[in-house]
Amino acid sequence: MDLGLKGKVAIVTGGSEGIGRATAQSLGREGAAVVVCARRADVLERAAQDIAEATGANIVAVQADVRNTLDVERVVQTAVDRFGHLDILVNNACTSAAAPFESVTLEAWQADLDLKLFGAIRAMRAAVPHLRQAGGGSIVNVLNLGAKQPGPRSVPTSVSRAAGMALMKALSKELAADNIRVNGVNIGLIKSGQHERRWHSEGARGTLEDFYVENARRSGIPLGRVGEAQEVGDLIAFLCSSRGTYISGVSINMDGGLSAVV
Repeated sequence: MDLGLKGKVAIVTGGSEGIGRATAQSLGREGAAVVVCARRADVLERAAQDIAEATGANIVAVQADVRNTLDVERVVQTAVDRFGHLDILVNNACTSAAAPFESVTLEAWQADLDLKLFGAIRAMRAAVPHLRQAGGGSIVNVLNLGAKQPGPRSVPTSVSRAAGMALMKALSKELAADNIRVNGVNIGLIKSGQHERRWHSEGARGTLEDFYVENARRSGIPLGRVGEAQEVGDLIAFLCSSRGTYISGVSINMDGGLSAVV
């Protein structure tokens, strides 16, 4: 299936590993040029090179922190200067942060909202004028199940993700007249660098795959496995494509059937 992404230009934040890297690879494989950004320059450069070699696409790495407005504006301007326009923005920069409410400091609340919510806001503010100038485009916010179904000891992530989902819905209505579609993906357990680092921190008992199998079992995932980052990347590519042009204002669960809500 041709997704109609040839010649499109995309920005993927948090693009050095996991879902961000997989999304850049999915978009690049379909013929899009992709600007990836992340904080760790060395990891980002290696990822960009690997994706370019695997897909043959133009992949540009820009070291940036989405908590810094000037950094975000520089990423967007790099995409426009390099390729002449902008069609796609994927807000993926994140870390996992979940704890009991009374243990979370105000500083931790501020840091989480600044990264996940305001990072997306900064990127959207910088990108929307260029998407509008291009005649439309697509924005995807990577969220998680806590946005729809917050559980105990899930703050501050569940709150910042719920805010990100509300932002997605509001902008899907506001920007529809400009042919800019805005959607979200609520991920469940997906293989990532964060999970791999957790496996190492817990003593790396057994294989990494054993770790994922046990997590799937303990979480009660109906499909019986942890998701692949590339599966999320492919969904995001579809949402950004010409095959998904009547989809806007939705946040799709990608969780192996785990969530109790639709």
